Amino acid sequence: MDVLRKLVDGERALRTWLWVSLICNMGIIVTGAVVRLTGSGLGCPTWPRCTDDSYVPHEAYGIHGIIEFGNRLLTFVLVIAAVGAFAAAWRNRGRGSLLWWLTLAVGIGIPLQAIVGGITVLTGLDPAWVAPHLLLSIVLIVVCVWALRVGYGVPPTAVAPGARWLVIATFAASMLSMVVGTVVTGAGPHAGDSSAVRNGADIETVARIHALTAWLVVALVIACVWLFQRTGHHRPARAARLTLLTVAFQGVVGYAQYFLGLPVGIVILHMVGLTVLTAAVSWLLVSTTRRTHAHQPGADDRPSLRAA
Repeated sequence: MDVLRKLVDGERALRTWLWVSLICNMGIIVTGAVVRLTGSGLGCPTWPRCTDDSYVPHEAYGIHGIIEFGNRLLTFVLVIAAVGAFAAAWRNRGRGSLLWWLTLAVGIGIPLQAIVGGITVLTGLDPAWVAPHLLLSIVLIVVCVWALRVGYGVPPTAVAPGARWLVIATFAASMLSMVVGTVVTGAGPHAGDSSAVRNGADIETVARIHALTAWLVVALVIACVWLFQRTGHHRPARAARLTLLTVAFQGVVGYAQYFLGLPVGIVILHMVGLTVLTAAVSWLLVSTTRRTHAHQPGADDRPSLRAA
């Protein structure tokens, strides 16, 4: 019991667990993309078992069964990370604290994600379920980033209402672009299995809509960078610059995969970029708050080690 307490006691342990939880939730998106891009989505054709009579893959399913089963096993890694973060939040911040609730939400979201993944398999990789499967992971990344901000005890920078609305619009546009991206995926050739249905959308049309939403994100992030540099809000400015870098990376990779015919390696790189962009724009969101009339400009940028 003492050994277990040492694993979760103290601020260093707390922040380590929060980082592990975030990284694991980002990683599961990338491994899920590998499953889809290698055509292994039905390597385990049923759920919760891999086959009708076994929880492990049958040799008849070959490498596809191993890849899909391996991705399922990673769920247990996410559970361990979530439980560790929750226990550390409970020990160091107390029951009912904001961090307690955030880590609890992540812990609940992971089994929910597994259930959605199971329905995805049972429906033969229907895009109507594949998209929520990804989007739920994106939500979990957002919550993990929020938990990290609280875990480090750095208060959000108070900004003018207009600036706060700009940040919210940037975050919303990013989420919209990701939702449209799932429609593009559902219309594309990488279905996860040769027998999987597509959503019927014209891929050229939805890809162009996706590109327009991405350019909207670029414009909004540039506006954030300019505004926070101008107002001297250093932490939001850094978050905005990081978001701009990730958006630029995603844009280059996105156009490359489009013009090169969706090669697997570049698509995986695009999914890596998706996780990083989600984390960056989430940090921009949680690092700011609306300024009240009583707030003194500049006070929000002083370092703080208080528990949030």
